[in-house]
Amino acid sequence: MRANGHEHVIEVTDLRRVYGGGFEAVRGIDFSVRRGEVFALLGTNGAGKTSTVELLEGLAAPAGGRVRVLGHDPYTERAAVRPRTGVMLQEGGFPSELTVAETARMWAGCVSGARPPAEVLDLVGLETKAGVRVKQLSGGQRRRLDLALALLGDPEVLFLDEPTTGLDAEGRRATWELVSALRDGGTTVLLTTHYLEEAENLADRLAIMHEGRIAATGTPDEVTAAQPSRISFELPEGYLPGDLPPLGELGVSGHETNGRLVRLRTRELQRAATGLLVWAERAGVELRRLDVRSASLEEAFLGIAKEASTRTAGATTTKEYAA
Repeated sequence: MRANGHEHVIEVTDLRRVYGGGFEAVRGIDFSVRRGEVFALLGTNGAGKTSTVELLEGLAAPAGGRVRVLGHDPYTERAAVRPRTGVMLQEGGFPSELTVAETARMWAGCVSGARPPAEVLDLVGLETKAGVRVKQLSGGQRRRLDLALALLGDPEVLFLDEPTTGLDAEGRRATWELVSALRDGGTTVLLTTHYLEEAENLADRLAIMHEGRIAATGTPDEVTAAQPSRISFELPEGYLPGDLPPLGELGVSGHETNGRLVRLRTRELQRAATGLLVWAERAGVELRRLDVRSASLEEAFLGIAKEASTRTAGATTTKEYAA
């Protein structure tokens, strides 16, 4: 039965996780996930993504803060949450001698209101592998089996930790289509991924984590819009960078050259591109290798990580100086 009432099915407030030795993997983060949306957690290795997801799944108690899934504490009220969620871990542990169908039937026996195993195997494209032993599956096929088992209980909330690792391009696209279909059917999906294209294609909203904190959050467009766009072109013969119109007046915030190739950074892409093209038209020159584009999620991700690292290094230096 689907839940009712709460707009946000996942609510995280000042969430913290500390491991033995005092290492703080999650350092006071806040975010929420609405019903029927795909929310992606991004970050470099060690950013705290998996540590966060494990707290949401109820696999450990937080060191501080508050987490609610479907209105319940997933750790202390696990019995109320677990039957309504599906979990796909980074690595699944299956008995290697069982077949795919036997594994699905065994798992279905542990799930309340399980869907027919053959149905979920068909969803993930493993229907022709039903009689194959798990040990004979490829890495990508095992990931598909992980996903099938997470879907057996027809979950309201689905946690996917690196769901397409090991899949080929066709398998990744098929998984994207399945996740989108689940979202359209009302399932709330929280996923972690290293594939930024995956987040760009799937996520309604996302958060970028860095060293246990959230460095940026919003829709993919909102996150990328916070980063400068770029224009690159080749200087016409006989011209130097100083011959260009005043870049500041075009809204250009920075530039660099590599031989005759010029790269401009701007947060006012239309203004900068228009001014540059008007100048070229009046000068009667052609801007070869012209490339005008908004920031990609990859560029935003790298820029945010760099900015966060700079702030962290600066804060550390200040503390050491004060000491």
